Amino acid sequence: MTIFWLHLASTWFMVGLIWLIQLVHYPLFLNVGSKEFRKFHNNHTLFITPLVGSVMIIELVTLVILIFQTPHGIPNWILIVGILLLIVIWFSTLIFQIPYHNKLSSNFDDNLIKMLIKTNWIRTICWSLRGILVLIMLNKLIENNS
Repeated sequence: MTIFWLHLASTWFMVGLIWLIQLVHYPLFLNVGSKEFRKFHNNHTLFITPLVGSVMIIELVTLVILIFQTPHGIPNWILIVGILLLIVIWFSTLIFQIPYHNKLSSNFDDNLIKMLIKTNWIRTICWSLRGILVLIMLNKLIENNS
């Protein structure tokens, strides 16, 4: 059961964080200005990467454990959809977000920032759906223990 709680916490941490990044932090990139942008962006990357990376790994590992040690009452379809969404999130991170951040680390580019914001909706939507799935899992566990 501890694995489930870690999974729930890591997923919902990422749901909250991705919405903050999507609606507040990434749009603020456009307001920093080209003179200070490189320093700002490099600090952003320095501080957020270990945080996001560690929680993403916890979320992935706990989901894999749940797939192999599924608590009674959780339907397989929830875990399958959950892993598919996580695959999309990881691929989006590798294909879009990391390359965009790498390019932005050397200079300000408002078009690139706009693409970063636009493509980050993939992760925002997928993590939101994952959050709903984890709540469904919680509901199933509560129903099963009643």
